[in-house]
Amino acid sequence: MPPFVISIFIAHQGCPHRCIFCNQLSITGNSQAAGPTITGDQVQTEIRRQLAWPRKDRAAEVQVAFYGGSFTGLPRSRQRELLGAVASFLDDGLVQGIRLSTRPDYIDLKAIALLQEYRVGIVELGVQSLTPAVLAICERGHTVQHVEEAIARLKSSGFKVGAQLMVGLPGETRMSTLAGARRLIGLSPDFVRIYPALVLKSSRLAEMQAAGEFRPLSLSEAVLLTARLKEMFEEAGIRVVRMGLQPSAALEKDLVAGPYHPAFGDLVRTRMLFKKVRAALVMARPKEIGNVLPGLKLAIAGADQSVFRGQRSSSINRLVALGLLKQVEIVFDSGQARNTVLVTSDN
Repeated sequence: MPPFVISIFIAHQGCPHRCIFCNQLSITGNSQAAGPTITGDQVQTEIRRQLAWPRKDRAAEVQVAFYGGSFTGLPRSRQRELLGAVASFLDDGLVQGIRLSTRPDYIDLKAIALLQEYRVGIVELGVQSLTPAVLAICERGHTVQHVEEAIARLKSSGFKVGAQLMVGLPGETRMSTLAGARRLIGLSPDFVRIYPALVLKSSRLAEMQAAGEFRPLSLSEAVLLTARLKEMFEEAGIRVVRMGLQPSAALEKDLVAGPYHPAFGDLVRTRMLFKKVRAALVMARPKEIGNVLPGLKLAIAGADQSVFRGQRSSSINRLVALGLLKQVEIVFDSGQARNTVLVTSDN
């Protein structure tokens, strides 16, 4: 059961760098500048406001999440103020966990001790790439070694660890992206988020794109590469909890170029399910007997119906064009496990 997450945005706060792709106000959908900082009282007010919202499942774990900045880069007094504002909700059982995002080079023993003191359970690291040259081009200000050390320290201290990756960054290739994913798998994070690199206004990447120094991935390229990464992580038992940025008016307003789609994750899932269905039909397709083509039954989970069809029935149209749906009955089974494909013969 997914948790109910109360998001508190601290856009770009705690981060001393301005990466070439960065425009945190657009990415977070937060229209307020990263100037006057949110107070502990404001955090409590926001938690109460969101706790009052109707929820689909009242039994779901409630988590308070500090996103949009590098939390452990904030002054320790600010960290204590914000985390302390959640303490009473944890004590009362209204909130069950705290999660936050930060930079890999801002995780040391003192940072870990403070997070443990305030009962933080999940830490997400802005990894973005595990290719040293790409980190340098993007002016990340941290190294691959920082990533490796941060994940090891957090995991040994009992935290759940997430890693945020970007595909299509300057200097990155398909081969280096896959190599970086294998390196990350070796570090055993608990989950991963994958975002395509987008060109946003007021970013250095926008200047590079305008000067012809950078070409973003096409939507198709980004979907195919993300699908391959998701396959790799899932095979390793690592969850991919999100693909693509959260749609927002601010993001769409400031978007200059790049593989943006409001349902990017669905496009990836459609691609992955299409490959699975295609392979299953090819393997199961019996040969013609005389002039008769024996029939097949293709069973898809009922919850996957829209993913299987694809936008404007694109997947079905491709299967038809390949001749793989001849004499095939498609069944959507509400009791079937998601992301599974069953092909049986009618005979």
